[in-house]
Amino acid sequence: MQLHGQNAHVSAGSRLLRRPIPLAIATALVAIAVLTFSATLTASDGKGQGECNVATLRGRYLFANFGTALPPAFGVTVPTPAADAGFNIFNGDGTGTATVTVRIGTTIVLENFVTPFTYTVNADCTGSQVVTNGPAFGLFIAPDGEEFAAIATDPPGNYPSSIHRRVARH
Repeated sequence: MQLHGQNAHVSAGSRLLRRPIPLAIATALVAIAVLTFSATLTASDGKGQGECNVATLRGRYLFANFGTALPPAFGVTVPTPAADAGFNIFNGDGTGTATVTVRIGTTIVLENFVTPFTYTVNADCTGSQVVTNGPAFGLFIAPDGEEFAAIATDPPGNYPSSIHRRVARH
């Protein structure tokens, strides 16, 4: 009988402990939601540091990529190891110049090749880069413009994704 009473006591105590835990979790979730929502408003109000435009990307950015080119990218007919390295110069006005060396398999197909590109930057710090007569990339840009992530979006089978870091301002 006493054992049953002890269980009842533990049960009552654990019920009392169970009430504050869901309340604390719910309170924490609401606080996180409010903070996230207000940070989103601050980043997108056009006055905060979190808003981007074409001038966010200005200067020389180094890059290097390696991976597997998939057909039909670069004319390959089977999956082929590929790599590239170089730098992009963003002019801060939606235009720029890329200098790149590209290896497909064991063959250097471009060496220190210079080509113009255009780019866009949205207020939410996403954007795109299109190399004239070449590939296109989706961009995810740090609000201060010091670095960005790029992923190939065209041609199909193009392999690169990488982080580009600013090494000089122009």
